[in-house]
Amino acid sequence: MKIAVLGAGAIGAYVGAALHRGGADVHLIARGEHLQAIRADGVRVNSPRGDFVAKPHATDDPEEIGPVDYVFLGLKAHSYASSGPLIAPLLGEKTAVVAGQNGIPWWYFHKLAGPYEGRRIEAVDPGGATSEVLAPERAIGCVVYPATVIEAPGVIRHLEGTRFSIGEPGGGVSDRCTELSEAMIAGGLKCPVEPNLRDDIWIKLMGNVAFNPISALTRATMVDICKHPHTRRLVTLLMEETLDIAARVGSTPDISIEKRLRGAEGVGHHKTSMLQDLEAGKQLELDAIVTAVVEMADISGAEAPNLRAVHAATDLLARGVTAA
Repeated sequence: MKIAVLGAGAIGAYVGAALHRGGADVHLIARGEHLQAIRADGVRVNSPRGDFVAKPHATDDPEEIGPVDYVFLGLKAHSYASSGPLIAPLLGEKTAVVAGQNGIPWWYFHKLAGPYEGRRIEAVDPGGATSEVLAPERAIGCVVYPATVIEAPGVIRHLEGTRFSIGEPGGGVSDRCTELSEAMIAGGLKCPVEPNLRDDIWIKLMGNVAFNPISALTRATMVDICKHPHTRRLVTLLMEETLDIAARVGSTPDISIEKRLRGAEGVGHHKTSMLQDLEAGKQLELDAIVTAVVEMADISGAEAPNLRAVHAATDLLARGVTAA
């Protein structure tokens, strides 16, 4: 099994190292000091589950790799539409693309039976630019649960979690998902194949759509947001509105809001990815996490007043970051 990881950052390098440890033919695409360190010493994973080093092939030139069986995307979702020159050399006739992204994926309405089947979500597929680069037929959905950071070039700190839920946009359990799951499990990861992955997408999104923008606006950690009664109430309202939108487009994830709040509080003084990007002066991953959900509210007729207000404030903040 030949796998390329495009965007071998914190999550991408962790996945690639695990897959290589499990026996897959792995190729990492990275850049800068991180790439140089991986070439010299491999990927070092420091983890409470046990440290290890993996030495897969690493390059900044996908032409060196050629077509693969699977491409794992470790890029931010807003980079997908511009990734064509990097991903094209990796695509063969049957290459599957596994998008390890936060939020709503560009393929969301692909093969989703019902009134919205085939509908494009402009926030994540503007003018069809993402679908042109990443055909929805190639997509394998992926919900990423682990938390990782780049501790130093070539060094990944694994904080918690090993689960990567995957699934077909059209539902069911396919051979290509089963084979990928087996490779991930061989590398020490959890990788259930979910017949209805969209429910998993919404379960994770419940947290992201609430905590990410609030943390960016307030600079607060997840536990701070949970313990402050007014922001805890706002998170609850945002989750309620998100579940309403999910139901309107056909998903009914089986999880309580209180359980999601307890889980977030248990994480402790953790900065969300959006707050980390804000502090680093990077583009905020707003389109997939919040803007797309607001667009789905428009599509489905949901009011979502709190979500719209938080989105408006965070969108203004994001424009300031981009301008800077």
